[in-house]
Amino acid sequence: MAVRAKHQRLVLLGIALVALIGAGLLATWALRSQASYFYVPADMAANPPESDRAVRLGGMVERGSMKNAPDGVTVNFIVSDGKARIPVRFAGIRPALFVEGSGVVAEGKLGRDGIFVADNLLAKHDEKYVPREMKDMQQARKAIENTK
Repeated sequence: MAVRAKHQRLVLLGIALVALIGAGLLATWALRSQASYFYVPADMAANPPESDRAVRLGGMVERGSMKNAPDGVTVNFIVSDGKARIPVRFAGIRPALFVEGSGVVAEGKLGRDGIFVADNLLAKHDEKYVPREMKDMQQARKAIENTK
């Protein structure tokens, strides 16, 4: 008995649909470990991520906290949001706009010792774009600077 053309098209459509769903699930599973979640210091202090999970930490570099290590490459500093403070260590070339009192997004992992070890630093270059999690910090910093 021969398979009708209509049935053959339905079988092929079903196979294509299953393959498409399978590819989507496989891509989602593969990319879930690549997702980088954004934390502000208060969120990280209240609910720290697993030590092996890559995340982003955003906040303001606390004035007076930046200390260069003797190796000349490593810098230690504190990222704050006005509610919590997270110590950060970064070894590498710093962005030219990375200074105390400015906004920063550090990409890396929280160590078991509570120090955030950054692989990459993103310095904020202007005030046109601020992540919604950092808007309150930006306004608080401006209010403090205006009272000085």
